[in-house]
Amino acid sequence: MTRGRVLVLVAVVAFVAFWTWALFFAPKAAVNKIGDRTWAERAEEICAAASVDREALADYRELDGDDPAMLAERAAIIDDATSIVKGALDDVVAVAPSDEKGQAIVPLWEADYRRYLEDRRIYADRLRNGEDVPFAETEVEGIPISERVESFAGDNEMPACAPPRDL
Repeated sequence: MTRGRVLVLVAVVAFVAFWTWALFFAPKAAVNKIGDRTWAERAEEICAAASVDREALADYRELDGDDPAMLAERAAIIDDATSIVKGALDDVVAVAPSDEKGQAIVPLWEADYRRYLEDRRIYADRLRNGEDVPFAETEVEGIPISERVESFAGDNEMPACAPPRDL
């Protein structure tokens, strides 16, 4: 057998071994999952109720970016929706998780979420000032902050606590 064939064979075996390990033997625990499931369940209930309130604000009219009054209306809706989400976040973090990991990472999630909410306020201000621009959010290490917030919510089975994508 030639050296080239041996290298190809070794590469194929390594490839198969890696994917076998990754698919069947690697730990599957979520990185952000906290131990206090009661805290996560409570958070989901709070966020689900807030989502209903936020969705009631929906305005499905097509936005005319040349109409300052319409931009101001949209900004007001975003402000109201952001206030609802902020209130829910305040209620969620008013009680700390009982586990050590939760106590360590929930404040990080909260800080990311509050930065995201500030980005929404900045966006609403831009709309109010007549700028019809796309929503821009803070990135952390090249990742949109909403993805970090959403990952935590997903890992803890709190989908309603993910950042809003529509309002």
